[in-house]
Amino acid sequence: MNKNNNVKLDNFLERFPVIKPPITLGEDSHLAFSKRNEPLQQLMIEQYILPLEGPLDEYTEYIPCFRIPETYQFHAIVYWKAGLMDYQYILLTLTDKGEMIDKRVIAGTFSDGKTLTNSVATIDEEWMITVVSGQTNANGGKYDGRNSRAAKLELLPEGNIIDSEE
Repeated sequence: MNKNNNVKLDNFLERFPVIKPPITLGEDSHLAFSKRNEPLQQLMIEQYILPLEGPLDEYTEYIPCFRIPETYQFHAIVYWKAGLMDYQYILLTLTDKGEMIDKRVIAGTFSDGKTLTNSVATIDEEWMITVVSGQTNANGGKYDGRNSRAAKLELLPEGNIIDSEE
């Protein structure tokens, strides 16, 4: 990448509108974000996402979702990554210089060909993230709620994302 073509962090962050929690990310939430938000330019993806995700292939796309407000010491954004049978909502925290602090998949859908795993996340006003995951047979079949799992994550004031005991 040519250094003269760098995208300023502010220009990248502008693609992620600030949304006040509570925010729920479900299977089809990316559709609303893709309609409302401007797509990420290729240069933005190359500069800010690919160094964290690895090389871009012809099957993967990225959609900017939102920015969490009042993160004064860092920037917290969520983007959607769509690959082959792997759709992820990713929470990424960055310094004011655009360097990664932390990154975590918080919701999405994944299939290994046998099992379909679906996770939904809710981010509340205190930056607590509740993730509920369930699985079904990838070839169809009934969802069994007894196999669901819940996890709690917390976005800390310095930008780290941790497992929470709450």
